Amino acid sequence: MKLKILFCMLPGLLIAGVLLADPLPQPTEAAAGNVLSLDTVVAEVLSNNPSLKAARANWEAVKERIPQARAWEDPRASFDVSADRFVDVPQNAFPDEKFMVEQTLPISGKNRLRGRAAGAEAVGAFEEFHRREHELVERARGAYFSLANAYIQLELNRKNAALMKQFAEISRKKYEVGTRTEADVLSAETELARLDEAAFDFQREISDAQTRINTLMDRPAQTLLGRPAPLEFKPVDLSLEKVEGMALAHRPEVLIAEQKIAAAQARLDAAHKEWVPEPAFRVEGDRYNGASQAVSELLVGFSINLPWFNRAKYKAAIRENQKMVESARHELDAVRLDTLGMVRDQLKKAETFHHHTELFRDKLLPLAEQTVTAKRLGYETDKAGFLELLAAQQTAREVESVYWDHLMHYEMALAELEVLVGAPLAPAVSPTEHQHDSK
Repeated sequence: MKLKILFCMLPGLLIAGVLLADPLPQPTEAAAGNVLSLDTVVAEVLSNNPSLKAARANWEAVKERIPQARAWEDPRASFDVSADRFVDVPQNAFPDEKFMVEQTLPISGKNRLRGRAAGAEAVGAFEEFHRREHELVERARGAYFSLANAYIQLELNRKNAALMKQFAEISRKKYEVGTRTEADVLSAETELARLDEAAFDFQREISDAQTRINTLMDRPAQTLLGRPAPLEFKPVDLSLEKVEGMALAHRPEVLIAEQKIAAAQARLDAAHKEWVPEPAFRVEGDRYNGASQAVSELLVGFSINLPWFNRAKYKAAIRENQKMVESARHELDAVRLDTLGMVRDQLKKAETFHHHTELFRDKLLPLAEQTVTAKRLGYETDKAGFLELLAAQQTAREVESVYWDHLMHYEMALAELEVLVGAPLAPAVSPTEHQHDSK
């Protein structure tokens, strides 16, 4: 009789502990001040990542091509000395020493055009560096969100495991007094084993995310990291026209394709300038053996190249560069079309997870909690069994788990969209803020 009285009191005590829990528990830190912030991760990735340093070094190297391309031709100097003569000539009939300096003058401007092409290539290299920067930030944000979600899922798993242990204990006691069958006990223990298995999966996800973050920050993979701050749902402005305009204006791939056109056009202009002869001015000094002066004779002259006699060569160069310009323009068209397509698909992905997150936060989670409340009232009035109450509580936790998954995928989709756009997305403005701004 005493056992039955104790058994009847136990569910009530259990409900008081279980149902007073926060319906949306925030992950807590084991140690104060050990929070890993997203800004810290991104800043360290941008300052320490080796592949980003390599992209920066490549850009700085390409910049050095500009002064090389713009430079004049190197001046030429020569010095001749008469080694011996095998004929008899009067003294001072021929110079015995000659010195000459010559410089080609780039009056056609080909060097400036080549410098313009090199400048366009340097801008393209910078955009390559910028693209790598965006990719690394997206990867860092994705790993950070995965780590935050894995911690949340592990905490929810532990809470569900605690509930299931209580459920198994109560079922066992009911089985001992003969009010329930052994099947309830076996089902509870089976579910508890499944939760234990899932806990190991979440711990592996935490380890994988930590490895990715450490690698991106150029740290040893086993370096200990703090726990990320809780994920927060922050809607952003996802207007298709606005996002497409930003992508066409800022996406590095589009800008790189535009710079390829500029470089190809500059080379084409330089190819047309190859028909213009460029004069070379020279100064020549001679010295005779019998003369007492250091320079016996001073000559000044000039020469020009004659490109008209190599017509096939320069015509072919013009045709080649015309095709390069055409190719670059087609490539730009292709990149723009691909960009618009990827932006549309990625935007739809972000909108889908935005919808799922809002649906779970505003509707499904409250309904699940209301179901728990209804089951509790039913149990208190003997209209529902205790197992139904615990099942409702477990369902509420599973719905919450899916909510955090959707929020993580929403944040990842935004990070991927920002890589496509090439610029940060603006946060959405609420109607209240919009009215305030209009005033």
